[in-house]
Amino acid sequence: MTEQQAPNVIYLADYQPPTHWIDETHLDVDIKPNATRVTARLKIRPNEARGEQTLVLDGENLDTRRVCWNDRALAPADYTIEGSQLILTGISEPGWLTTEVVIDPENNTALEGLYRSRTMYCTQCEAEGFRKITWYLDRPDVMSVFTTRIEADKTTCPVLLSNGNLVEAGEVGSGRHFAAWHDPHKKPSYLFALVAGELACVRDAYTTASGRKVAIEVFVEPKDLDKCDHAIDSLKRAMRWDETVYGREYDLDIYMIVAVDDFNMGAMENKGLNIFNTSCVLANPKTTTDVGFQRVEAVVAHEYFHNWSGNRVTCRDWFQLSLKEGFTVYRDAQFSADMNSATVKRIEDVNLLRTAQFKEDAGPLAHPVRPPSFIEISNFYTLTVYEKGAEVVRMLATLLGPEDFRRATDLYFERHDGQAVTCDDFVQAMEDVSGRDFTQFKLWYSQAGTPEVAVAAHYDENAQQYRLRFSQSCPPTPEADTKAPFHIPVRIALLGDAGQLPLQLKGHTPDDLPADNTEMMLELTEAEQEFTFTGVKEAPVPSLLRGFSAPVNLRYEYTEAELVRLLTGDTDLFNRWSASQELAVSAVKGALQTFDAEHDFAGAITPGDAWVAALAANLEHPELDPAVMAYMLQLPSVSYLHDRLPQADILALHKIREALVAALGRALAVPLSAKLKAYDISQPYAVNAEAVAQRSLSNTALLMLARAGDAEALAQAVRRYQGANNMTDQLAALKAIVAAHPEPVVQAHLNAFYAQWADEALVVNQWLTLQASRDVPQALDDVQALTEHACFSWTNPNKVRALVAGFASQNPGQFHRADGRGYHWLADVIIRLNQANPQLASRLVTPLAQWRKFGERGALMREALARINGQPLSKDVYEVVAKALA
Repeated sequence: MTEQQAPNVIYLADYQPPTHWIDETHLDVDIKPNATRVTARLKIRPNEARGEQTLVLDGENLDTRRVCWNDRALAPADYTIEGSQLILTGISEPGWLTTEVVIDPENNTALEGLYRSRTMYCTQCEAEGFRKITWYLDRPDVMSVFTTRIEADKTTCPVLLSNGNLVEAGEVGSGRHFAAWHDPHKKPSYLFALVAGELACVRDAYTTASGRKVAIEVFVEPKDLDKCDHAIDSLKRAMRWDETVYGREYDLDIYMIVAVDDFNMGAMENKGLNIFNTSCVLANPKTTTDVGFQRVEAVVAHEYFHNWSGNRVTCRDWFQLSLKEGFTVYRDAQFSADMNSATVKRIEDVNLLRTAQFKEDAGPLAHPVRPPSFIEISNFYTLTVYEKGAEVVRMLATLLGPEDFRRATDLYFERHDGQAVTCDDFVQAMEDVSGRDFTQFKLWYSQAGTPEVAVAAHYDENAQQYRLRFSQSCPPTPEADTKAPFHIPVRIALLGDAGQLPLQLKGHTPDDLPADNTEMMLELTEAEQEFTFTGVKEAPVPSLLRGFSAPVNLRYEYTEAELVRLLTGDTDLFNRWSASQELAVSAVKGALQTFDAEHDFAGAITPGDAWVAALAANLEHPELDPAVMAYMLQLPSVSYLHDRLPQADILALHKIREALVAALGRALAVPLSAKLKAYDISQPYAVNAEAVAQRSLSNTALLMLARAGDAEALAQAVRRYQGANNMTDQLAALKAIVAAHPEPVVQAHLNAFYAQWADEALVVNQWLTLQASRDVPQALDDVQALTEHACFSWTNPNKVRALVAGFASQNPGQFHRADGRGYHWLADVIIRLNQANPQLASRLVTPLAQWRKFGERGALMREALARINGQPLSKDVYEVVAKALA
């Protein structure tokens, strides 16, 4: 695509309300192979505020057969079809527009609109997929009441589903039948859903707090009927939690979930009919790991919570995407923290931020939580919009406190029920309840980049005063070189020899402080601020940014002794974990000074004695959550290390990290072996916080000891693989075997694992990822060979993500090989998928987009991007590649 052919850029500043409204939408979908007929009857009303008579509808790949206005058929001269627009003039009064189009779901490989997936037809309309079904005002601020009639062959499509409540069903002759659904709640077209196919159903029910009974139905392929119970239990827990924590009840008679194998996203919150990627709904102990169980619980909750934070109150335009996604990610994180370990959940979320979102913020694809422009909105379903957006909501909750935040969300839901609104409307509710001015805080929505907060400390022993000086800055990003100061909440405590010290802030009276004055929240609003604490009787160790109270890069020059103090004595378990991560970074930094890529230096890397002693003490702590301990033992990813040590060669970091894992395993062999022996793999499987924590720590110990070459651990890995009664333990044992056993043993176990689970697609996906992430010289050849394997399909996003993204994102040692073959192959894949599935292709560009940070290798990455750029590109891929090369 040449520069002259570059797609149009859409700007937030250009937003205008629609020229017309659609009050009612009546769809008749007649499903036939390769020729599905969609008749749409729309009740159109001009928007008096606009005063325009020209109606422009959106549509893509529609074979238009008929257009009528108030039941009068229009001649081709009465309307215009220009590319993706249907243009009608003279629409100055309310009336009914009818269109009839034919579409081909069977050949819809983009998986947007209506498409075929294995045994069913299904839809994905967010963000702009509805226009691939029929002509429409396909934008989120046009909200309509939908009635949908579906007709199909009864043998191939015995199940017919859409949004809302079933109002009619019956036979139509010739082996066909129909079902009609009505959704009484206004919604934008992106929330429309339709499913028709061969599906089995698991049914349950839920009684709301007000006593209303809601039917629950989960539709899956018949082979997956034994994998639905966890999703149903998760849904009922989420429904009860939302009633308790936010006062929100479900509003329809039925809640349906459909599991789809071919799906670009994780799941979709379509009103009353959620369509899920199979990976986010199916769970069984034999085939699903603990991580998989927790993901199902979180995603089911997330999509359910959208019923209010996204459906009942939706976004006015796609620039406001974080209004619904950031808020709902925050809500599902709260839920997961309440259902499981709050500390582990916080560690997992921050790990994702630090290793992936911060990288996004620091590269050419950086954008604010509310982006100012886009070419293709699908490219903005990003970690910035979702995860950083959730952190913005978390900061608001922190600043307001739980009671005012609940009052503010109540006001937001009540004030805007049935409306399409903006991020400003959300913050306005916070201001109206608290009486605070959040004008500066809203810079989090409009400024890109990760703020850096540098802290300097000084203790005056004579005055018994402790001074903290904060300075904040934010690096340049594509939209702006300079940034105004952010409003940043920073939770702190001061650690003394005997624990946390009482806090008395100079200039404040005791009445200003909370009852428990050993922790305090400071608010940074200026480029530089200083806080002085009085009555500090000993030189303290500051515990800063407790609970990761803001998404910032914290810079404080901790000594090793101070980090060890935090690791062993901080009551904030998140900061204990963070201290261990900093000690790991320090160890890697020290190893870099003597690194020699040409020699085996593994035996020369030794973790500091104080760090090892602190980890050993935590391992033996009787009350420390084992799951938190497991995370303390896990080193930062290579990606995170590369961000922290940007001048280091990526392969050097990878080799040092691998050697450090082995060194830690050797240094902690005694306590790790004790944890390994204490775990009974024959105990019945349970999905609860305690059982998950025990498995997590035991399997972490197994992998560390295996990497260290521990003979008993190597034997234990084989025994655990053979004796495991659940997928968590079996897969963990297989990973240990793959990481440390000789190649013949590895291949034998990989082959046996596939033979055992060949009929379980989600398990096979993990098998693909495990091989894609192997740091062996033939890894790329193995990955390319696996694309020809019977289990792989280029049209299935789950398979592509498992294998291709698994290699590019989880195998730094081979993806970044010196000859550039990894980059070249990824470019081939992106070019192949560009037209077939643009959304999937554009997401695969990300590993190449950071080329400027890779020194000499960066030139090879840029060459791969330039080769992609030389192809005829979809809007999705064009936008990402153009930004990466700019």
